[in-house]
Amino acid sequence: MRFALIENNCAEAQPKQRGLCPRCRQPVIAKCGNKNIWHWAHPNNISCDSWKEPETEWHRNWKNNYPADWQEIVLPDEQTGEKHIADVCTIHNLVIEFQHSAIKPEERISREKFYKNMLWVVDGTRLKRDYPRFCKGKDSLFFTKTNGDNVFIVEFPEKVFPSNWLESSVRVFFDFLGLSTNEGDEIKNSLWCLFPKQKGRTFVEKIKREDFIRMTLIPPFLFQRRPNPTQPKQPPPRIVRRRRL
Repeated sequence: MRFALIENNCAEAQPKQRGLCPRCRQPVIAKCGNKNIWHWAHPNNISCDSWKEPETEWHRNWKNNYPADWQEIVLPDEQTGEKHIADVCTIHNLVIEFQHSAIKPEERISREKFYKNMLWVVDGTRLKRDYPRFCKGKDSLFFTKTNGDNVFIVEFPEKVFPSNWLESSVRVFFDFLGLSTNEGDEIKNSLWCLFPKQKGRTFVEKIKREDFIRMTLIPPFLFQRRPNPTQPKQPPPRIVRRRRL
């Protein structure tokens, strides 16, 4: 995790420091080595949140596009008492989860049901085959242009995207740029939004990275259009925000 509580203030990890986890209020220690980015961790690296994964530089770069007090927000379910730490929760109650590691379908479904008003940003560079597979699919007859700007119907989506994401109930944005700086590759410099299936059809939209960030910072969201008619609206969980003194 990026932030811990020190004397009730949020602080980033510094060598030899100790703090408290904002979720469970148990001690955490600063991990400040030369190999991984500096972060806080529970003793023995046993996290109190089963959904958390080791934070990479890719995670941190994405989170840095948002204010610090939107990051690592504790979201509780008032009925069950279950709590999780969202990567980003905007002041407009939109949760953004940045996913680098592999995720089981059961966990993906659980997160989507818990956060409700959320979207995913997936690191498309984790597996070497994902980017070439997407390029091959886009250049084939699998992509059909629609009347919408940069919106495509995708035939045989299982030949284009990782299978774990095809049944997602929320929008999934694939980032094929990762940590590279290839400014000449249009595919890598765009995000590719996989929409929840609508009437058995799969839609994908190309969106500029800067537009994605801008529209998640300032409402109205482009993500509020084309709602999935099979996905009922539900109130988001109550937000517990950190106090900054």
